[in-house]
Amino acid sequence: MNPFQNRAPQLSGPATDALPVTPDDGADLSRVAIGLYVETGGSLSVVTVNGQTRSLSVADFSILPLGVRRVRATGTTASGIHAMVLA
Repeated sequence: MNPFQNRAPQLSGPATDALPVTPDDGADLSRVAIGLYVETGGSLSVVTVNGQTRSLSVADFSILPLGVRRVRATGTTASGIHAMVLA
């Protein structure tokens, strides 16, 4: 049985998919993320859904519940980044 069947996705979660992210200074993510999952911590430079550039420090295996449209290469040292998205 699929518990997501006949259910509308909600911003409060859960995400319906996780897409690998390659940081890029010039291109937005293919879908706006409702959050990020980071496997290896470090610095993270993102453009939020509101268009603000933010720099954050994250630990290994972090979940960042922030609407993100771009993960920038410049300023990002974290790796194993995944965008949590809604279908």
